[in-house]
Amino acid sequence: MSAGSMASRAGFLPNSPAGPGSVNPGAAGPPGVVRMSGMPPSAGGYRGLPSPAGQYPRPGMPPSRSMPMGGMGPMGSPMPGPSYGSGMPVRPGMPQSSLDPARKRLLQQQAGGLMGHRRGVKRRKMADKVLPQRIRDLVPESQAYMDLLAFERKLDQTIARKRMEIQEAIKKPITQKRKLRIYISNTCTPAKPEGEEAEKVASWELRVEGKLLDDPGKQKRKFSSFFKSLVIELDKELYGPDNHLVEWHRMPTTQETDGFQVKRPGDVSVKCTLLLMLDHQPPQYKLDPRLARLLGVHTQTRSSIMQALWLYIKNNKLQDCHEKEYINCNRYFRQIFACPRMRFSEIPMKLAGLLQHPDPIVINHIISVDPNDQKKTACFDIDVEVDDPLKSQMTSFLSSTTNQQEIAALEMKIHETIESINQLKTQRDFMLSFSNNPQDFIQDWLKSQSRDLKLMTDTAGNPEEERRSEFYQAPWVQEAVGRYVFSKVQQRRQELEQVLGIRLT
Repeated sequence: MSAGSMASRAGFLPNSPAGPGSVNPGAAGPPGVVRMSGMPPSAGGYRGLPSPAGQYPRPGMPPSRSMPMGGMGPMGSPMPGPSYGSGMPVRPGMPQSSLDPARKRLLQQQAGGLMGHRRGVKRRKMADKVLPQRIRDLVPESQAYMDLLAFERKLDQTIARKRMEIQEAIKKPITQKRKLRIYISNTCTPAKPEGEEAEKVASWELRVEGKLLDDPGKQKRKFSSFFKSLVIELDKELYGPDNHLVEWHRMPTTQETDGFQVKRPGDVSVKCTLLLMLDHQPPQYKLDPRLARLLGVHTQTRSSIMQALWLYIKNNKLQDCHEKEYINCNRYFRQIFACPRMRFSEIPMKLAGLLQHPDPIVINHIISVDPNDQKKTACFDIDVEVDDPLKSQMTSFLSSTTNQQEIAALEMKIHETIESINQLKTQRDFMLSFSNNPQDFIQDWLKSQSRDLKLMTDTAGNPEEERRSEFYQAPWVQEAVGRYVFSKVQQRRQELEQVLGIRLT
């Protein structure tokens, strides 16, 4: 196509919304001190215990008679009625209202899509960072970048796999055993003569406190948080059957404290027994002695006991070969569960009767009122389970977003650099092709632009032929006008039938 014909076509371009090119896109007192009612006050921090329009074969010829049609009169003067064919472009002098509704919707969707594309951020993909093969052939040094890209892909896969493993690991309790040292001490106050401002009756005070050995945590854990209950049993002969027990039990509103203290009147040494019940998380249970010997588990969590029970069933092949949901009990199971056969679903119910609360920690102590024994402190070490510090590190790793913004900025910079390289390569090819053969290049470029222009303007037929009057003297014009008049008559008849409410025959 020549440059002159290109210019003549340019005079009939519709007012398209898009131009050539691409669009760029409590209790009172100090904290920690809670005392039982009736206890005298004391110092210390302890707790007291108690579809688009189609193209026609010929311009203006619809595929059926039922479709309304529009027509053109002399050049530039539109005939009344709808547009002549939904695929025709808008000509100068034709009002915008003659656009087909389907085309209107298409143009609105295109305009809305462009605006949304400008407002939104383009989603980047891994393929956008890959250099095309033609650039790698042109610059051999770019292979180093591709090697880095392959390494990054492997690294991302490894990190993603590790994150999934960590997510699965933190769902289970991660604990480690530590030593909790318990300190038990007591003081005594002798009786004073009458008239002096002091206690008239001799009394003693027992203190129970403790701490974790080699605790690396920055936030120290309170002593009472390790226990579910604490019971101090005094000599029943000295304090009677109603006053010889001092109990503390954890409640939902319990405030943690650094220790416990008990104060009682007395001037003689007292034997006492401390019963400490550890607060296991998750809860642990003591197994029936017969089942404990069979499974080799004494005190453990419910899930661990179920796992040990399944391993015993699997190793001893107690599962029924034909009915997999049944277990055939051996002689030991028959003695424990009192049945020859049971379902898997019955195990939790039958196991509940064989679980007991774990044994408390028992400490025997003598409360001495001898002044020479006041500075003596008894120490006991017990094993407790605490949260593994690794769990907090794994949680912080999963929730950390420290480097995410930096990585995202670097990713965006890589994508922009690759886009710039591709654009420069396109410009280089353009200039190189022009320099090798300018004449052929210009001809090819004009043909390409003509095709693009025809595509963008949605033009049907040949606009250059439609400019001439011979085009409208063709044999098919009379038939097209007849179809148009017939469609208009049918349209008016339908309107009259709707207005009058009668059917015209």
